[in-house]
Amino acid sequence: MAGAGAFLGGARSRLLPPSIPFRYFGAAVAYHLLAWLALMAGAEVLPRFQAGLSWPLAALHLVTLGVLGMTAIGASLQLLPVATRQPVRSMRAAAAIWWLYTPGVGAVALGMGAGSTRLLAAGAVAVTLALVAFAGLLALNLRSARGMAAVVAHGWAALACLLAALATALALVLAWLGAPAIDRTAALALHVALAAYGFMGLLALGLSYILVPMFALSDAPDERRALASCALAVAALLLAALAAFGLAPQALRVAAIALGGAAVGLHLRLMRQALRSGLRRELGRSFALVRIGWVALVASFALALAIVLDAPLGGLPTGFGLALIGGWLLTFLLGILQRILPFLAAMHVGRGSKRPPTPSSLSAQRPLAIHFFCHLAALAGLALAVVADSPALAAAAAGVGALGALAFGVFFVVLLRRMRARAPGAPAGASASA
Repeated sequence: MAGAGAFLGGARSRLLPPSIPFRYFGAAVAYHLLAWLALMAGAEVLPRFQAGLSWPLAALHLVTLGVLGMTAIGASLQLLPVATRQPVRSMRAAAAIWWLYTPGVGAVALGMGAGSTRLLAAGAVAVTLALVAFAGLLALNLRSARGMAAVVAHGWAALACLLAALATALALVLAWLGAPAIDRTAALALHVALAAYGFMGLLALGLSYILVPMFALSDAPDERRALASCALAVAALLLAALAAFGLAPQALRVAAIALGGAAVGLHLRLMRQALRSGLRRELGRSFALVRIGWVALVASFALALAIVLDAPLGGLPTGFGLALIGGWLLTFLLGILQRILPFLAAMHVGRGSKRPPTPSSLSAQRPLAIHFFCHLAALAGLALAVVADSPALAAAAAGVGALGALAFGVFFVVLLRRMRARAPGAPAGASASA
């Protein structure tokens, strides 16, 4: 298949040193576990949680900044240079961002959970500086891009949303510090739309046009339809932004949901076509998670519409956040990540080798199976906890999620050990011991 073959050929010639992407992925794996533990600590208020400094808010940002953001940076640094046929502009900057971003995320989460506005402010400054630096690298890459116009368009839109989301995040931090810059309700609505659906959402949709055909061994999706999906998504975000500032809020939010739904519907049609036409049909548990993530994305629009129309259902805001962040973004990402990690590891180990290892030979399947069932059970348990307004059920679900995150961590550690054991120059017999 032309799309997958071209990407794989480019990937071999533009691999970063493994220490760069894998440090981001490793931090994401660690923050994944910490997010479930923070959620367990805040289970008492989770079922009806809406806002305020607390452990559920810390858990939310451990997922968004710590897992999703960390993975987005690592994956973008490795995959977008291949897609755009451009090298990473600065290896030192790519590595330095990690050293600033990783402790910054920890400080933000701890400040939120412990109610320390000073720690939260310090972490927010570090995270903002790191993400601005990442935005600079991303912009340099996209500016000189050649090929994959749909991926590049999603990248530019995601970059714009990232900068706007950072501005709203700083506005919220200033409000917690007692110096509000704009209306807190407007800032919160903007932040949710621009960070989740905007930056992370558009990046996930854009990278899917690379990753899904690559793993399914299919042709690249129709570029015109992919660009149309991107345009619809951007229009939806613009309407949501206008609504956040009080301009016909209900009507524009309904219109934004309709446009967003159309964008996602077109995207999912392209993904379905890629999966059906691919040479590789059996994609296992990883793509079961991806499909579940897509279902949760559609469900998030339904819940958003229920909120806009003031449906008389308890826990709607929490349920919406669960569907959007846990059901879609986190589930989708974990499914993709367990494909990306062995693929990149095999590419690194196999450079210059006559018989490179297969990704499956570097993977430990039992931890992934444990993670699969624990993750889905945890999400189902959290959904039931929201419906039943049960802190005890929320705590139990978070505990199951933590067990699944621990299993995913075992998968990552085993992958690193096998990767190092098979690297050129590794001691004889090391592979067997790994």
